[in-house]
Amino acid sequence: MHNEEKQSVELALTQEQYLTLLQRYKELAGGGGAGGNEAIAFDLDSHITEIDTGKIDSDYMNSRFKKYLKELQGGVDEHAREATLAELQRSFATLSQEEQKFAGIFLRDIHRGDVNIDPERSFRDYLAEYQAAASNRQVQAISSYLGVSEEKLTAMMTHSINEETLNEYGRFDDLKNTIDKQKAKAYFEAMEGTSLPPFKVNIKAANLLREFILNGGAGFDEQENH
Repeated sequence: MHNEEKQSVELALTQEQYLTLLQRYKELAGGGGAGGNEAIAFDLDSHITEIDTGKIDSDYMNSRFKKYLKELQGGVDEHAREATLAELQRSFATLSQEEQKFAGIFLRDIHRGDVNIDPERSFRDYLAEYQAAASNRQVQAISSYLGVSEEKLTAMMTHSINEETLNEYGRFDDLKNTIDKQKAKAYFEAMEGTSLPPFKVNIKAANLLREFILNGGAGFDEQENH
């Protein structure tokens, strides 16, 4: 047996690159990667997942956003405007994958002229608004499909819930009891194109609600599931 000498390696990263890599690592640590809840296959100091990069990310992103809006209104040449847009889009790498999706939708709406910009609001303000609106639409959709109480589902979505706390105080059982069995049956049979016995409908409805709540609505598209 021999001892291997430890070596230190310094990586030449910009702050933006570091924050991007840190965001990706946090998603892996939280089970948001392709491996689901599998353990991370490499070992890094756990304290880096506790670093709050939010303000640094937001300040830089908002500065690019304000500059881009100014150039859109100021008539600068297209090359300069596209360069600023590229800087703004690169800053999205420090966002979660779900946030990146809504950031792209927001920019698309700006280009279409569908957004009334308030100079007092930050990019993060608009992003939070888009996410909240999408979450509300998803809750309304799943409530419509399953006949489940929109009020109770919304209340659960406003809390940080995991598998262990899902049925705390019996709240998930209470939510399941509001399922309209006929609506749920019609929904799942339309999705699968076959008749389903009541017990299978109950299982599918409970599983859909569980995944929807634990994932914060992520992965559920009301259009695709209609």
